[in-house]
Amino acid sequence: MIKLTEERMYQASLEKDSSFEGIYWMAVKTTGIFCRPTCTARKPKRENVEFFINTEKAIESGYRPCKICRPLEKLNETPRYIQDLLDELQQNESLKIKDADLLKRNIEPVTIRRWFLKNHGMTFQSFQREFRMNKAFKKIKNGESIIEVALESGYESLSGFNERFKEVIGTTPKHTGHRTIIDLKRIETPLGPMFACACDEGICLLEFTDRKNIDRQFVHLSKVMNAEIVQGENKHFKQLEEELNEYFDGKRMKFDVPIYTTGTDFQKKVWNLLTEIPTGETRTYKQQSEVLGNPKAVRAVGTANGINKIAIIIPCHRVIGSDGDLVGYAGGIWRKQKLLELEGAILF
Repeated sequence: MIKLTEERMYQASLEKDSSFEGIYWMAVKTTGIFCRPTCTARKPKRENVEFFINTEKAIESGYRPCKICRPLEKLNETPRYIQDLLDELQQNESLKIKDADLLKRNIEPVTIRRWFLKNHGMTFQSFQREFRMNKAFKKIKNGESIIEVALESGYESLSGFNERFKEVIGTTPKHTGHRTIIDLKRIETPLGPMFACACDEGICLLEFTDRKNIDRQFVHLSKVMNAEIVQGENKHFKQLEEELNEYFDGKRMKFDVPIYTTGTDFQKKVWNLLTEIPTGETRTYKQQSEVLGNPKAVRAVGTANGINKIAIIIPCHRVIGSDGDLVGYAGGIWRKQKLLELEGAILF
C-alpha cells in the first residue's frame, strides 16, 4: 500500500505529479474548492489545505469541485462534443466530417486535431479514414462487391478507395482473403481511459492509455497475430464496456467477455492462474510460482505478469510483493491500489 504523508501529497500537488491521480484530492480552505493533484491553478500555502482520499468526503466537508481541473469527471474523459462526433461516425459509414463542418458546429478544428493526436496518436481525418476502412474491410471479407463498398464508404473513385484501403489495411481490397485486422477502441473508466483490442475470438488487449510502453504492446500484438490494428467496432466491445461498468460499480466479481491471449505456454499458465485469485484477495509472486510447481520461478512469474496485455480481466493487480508492498503495475501503482480497494483487498 502506498503510505502518504500530507507533506508528500502537498509536494505532489506542487509538482502536478500525475502518478498521484485518484489517490487523493487537495482542498483549499480559503477558497472552499478541492482539486486533482495535477490542477494547474495557483497552489495555496501549506497551512491553507487539507487532503481527502475520495471526492465524497471533500463534498461532505463543504468543499465544491474546482472548475479548472474538474475533479468529479473521469480522468481524461472524452468531451461530450467529441463523443457526439464518434457516435455520428458509427451511425454513418460514408460520413466525412471536414474542418468546415466542425466550424459550423462552433468547434475549432485545431482543438479536435490536438485531442486526437494526444489520445489516438493521429489526426481526426486519419481516425475517420481508419474507421471507414475497418468497416469496408469487414464487408469485403463477407463477400460484398468492392465497388459497392467503395461507394458506401463515400468514394466516387475506385482507385482512390483502393489507395486509402491499402494505406490503412496494408493490402488491396482484392487481396483481403488471408488478411485479418484487430479492432481498436478507446473506452472510458473511472480510473482513466483504456485501449481495447479485439479479434473474432475475443478481447486480446485491454490497457490504460498511459501505460508504459503501450506502443510496444501494439507492435507485439500486431506481429504475433499477423494483423493490422485499426480503429473500429467489434462485437465484443459492448459486452466489455457493460461488464467494466458493472465491475467499477461493485456489481461484478467475474468477467464473462471472451478473451484471446497470445503468449508462451508458461505465460498462459501464469495468466490462467491469475484469474483463479478470488476477488478481494491477493497473492505474492512467490505463492504464484509455488502453485505452478516451481518455487524458483518467481522472476519468471513476475515477468509474465508484467507483459499481461489484458488488465483487470486477467487480474495481475492482485499479485503483490512478499513484504506486502504494491509493486510492478505498468498502469500505475495508484491504479493498482484503487483496484484492490474496489475489490475489498485494501480497506481504509
